[in-house]
Amino acid sequence: MTQNGYPDRSRLPTSPGVYIFKDVKDAVIYVGKAKNIRSRVANYFTKSGDDRPKIGELRERIRRIDFIVTGSETEALVLEANLIKRHRPRFNASLKDDKSYPYIVVTTGDEYPRVYATRAAHDPRHRYFGPFPSASSVHSTIDVLNKTFAFRKCRGPEPGRHSGTPCLNYHIGRSAAPCIGAISRVDYEKIIADVIAFLEGRVDHLIREREASMREAAREMDFERAAKLRDELSALTYVRDKQQATIASEDSFDAFGAHVEGESACVQVFAVREGQIVNRDSFLLDNYAETPAEAVALQFIPQYYDAAAVPREVLVNTGETEEALAPLEAYLSDLRGTRVGVHRPRRGDKRRIFEMAEKNARLGLEHEKLVEESQRNRVASTLDTLREELALPRLPVRIECYDISNTMGTNSVASMVVFQGGRPAKDQYRRFKIKTVEGSDDFASMNEVIRRRLERFAEGDEKFAQTPDLILLDGGKGQLSAVVPVFEELGVGTELPDIPLRSLAKRDEEVFQPGRPEPVMLRRESPEMHLLQRVRDEAHRFANTYHRNLRGREMTRSVLDDLPGVGPTRKKKILEHFGTPEAFLEASLEELEAVPGLPGRVAREVHARLHR
Repeated sequence: MTQNGYPDRSRLPTSPGVYIFKDVKDAVIYVGKAKNIRSRVANYFTKSGDDRPKIGELRERIRRIDFIVTGSETEALVLEANLIKRHRPRFNASLKDDKSYPYIVVTTGDEYPRVYATRAAHDPRHRYFGPFPSASSVHSTIDVLNKTFAFRKCRGPEPGRHSGTPCLNYHIGRSAAPCIGAISRVDYEKIIADVIAFLEGRVDHLIREREASMREAAREMDFERAAKLRDELSALTYVRDKQQATIASEDSFDAFGAHVEGESACVQVFAVREGQIVNRDSFLLDNYAETPAEAVALQFIPQYYDAAAVPREVLVNTGETEEALAPLEAYLSDLRGTRVGVHRPRRGDKRRIFEMAEKNARLGLEHEKLVEESQRNRVASTLDTLREELALPRLPVRIECYDISNTMGTNSVASMVVFQGGRPAKDQYRRFKIKTVEGSDDFASMNEVIRRRLERFAEGDEKFAQTPDLILLDGGKGQLSAVVPVFEELGVGTELPDIPLRSLAKRDEEVFQPGRPEPVMLRRESPEMHLLQRVRDEAHRFANTYHRNLRGREMTRSVLDDLPGVGPTRKKKILEHFGTPEAFLEASLEELEAVPGLPGRVAREVHARLHR
């Protein structure tokens, strides 16, 4: 049912909850929270409602309104954040990259916790710190941590190796080696407590402790321990000195500064712990609906604290009343375990830090726009030169590249990767299992894959609907010769659009094209050659990954199917526990014994079979 051309809203509840706008394809295009769902949704359709042009476009695209009623506004806020992460609706402000941001995890659920970087789903038993804006920032932090705190670096919930001997990290002072009993559990827990204190920004506290311990060791003439503490103190002082002391008090808070320009937004988070700026992260967001900066920041906060440590205060530029901010405060307070205040700073050092965050958000977005413009110019120049060098009829904005992967003719697969405007378009990657070719025949396999791709295009398959400006084959004259008959048979250039075809031979990086016996030789160091190599190497990586996964699953199935005592239920538990076939095949006996529901006898049989 509709009202004035829009979905019927009369049956929406007046309870708190989440409303979900969907388009004609039933895709989620916007998610919002409300104290009163019916009243909030009505605001989108009244004359006095939001008059932003993008909201007008949103109204025109709505064909269905779903809702989820919650028990409170706080629950609605959490649900909204989760749904935005899951569906990435076009009209919600969301992170530009759909990748998960890296975190540092301290596996507090293990008897002897580990510390490492992760992008995986969060385990409620463990502590997570982040998100960090890049993998390099995570690994540099872990490196500083491990130079100071000798936590174990071995994999798995239990410390140690198959051989029972300590690893190299123990001998160079990077691991306390709980695997051989070199440290008691109580002392190891102290190391982990210090790691957590460091990640929470309590560096001054750690420095004071080590200064006192170093003086005590010197008094007792334990010079070896004193020297070790001196080195730790030096590393911690270096970290502290890199941080800018900005506040006279020892307050701890996060300041969220946001800046919006058109369809782009930037949020900068300044983390202050014990009066020092201990971290500054910058996040770029897509803001297609041109949501104001204030709303962007408020919507981003629950996503940011999905697993990050919550401070006592959160500063944000908001004109919302205390009542309107109550759900967010309740949510953050629940995460922290004590009350968290959310407000706009009015004066003093907190306002200065907050204004610094806002200024950096503006500068960050300006810098990103300059970088993007510069990159667009470079890409356009590279694509134009590539068009001339390879005699292409048009600019190769969309490049598709294909590669074949197999082992001795088994598990033969192919990859299709797509570069759009010089960048990987990973949501458009496709993979194929070779169906008609027996054994290791890359030429025939390439023939099959290109035929299937073009046939799907001719049939109007949405997954293959776009016309490539260039099809690139990983290989030389042989692969090219195998595909040319497919183009002729399917009428490329007559019944189908004209699609340029080239192949790139790896040995001398030669580019071959149909009807021309001599290859085109691009300059080795040219941007055009680098682009083709990136596309080719990505196709190779994607094909090999798919092949390796298939082979691993086949090997895993083969091994498990032959084992007595492993039925469908235990097989499922083993695969769920290790996540990937490779992890299972490399598992130690201790790791196998840790699989829930797997008896020790069966674990030993599995281990014996794997390492036979």
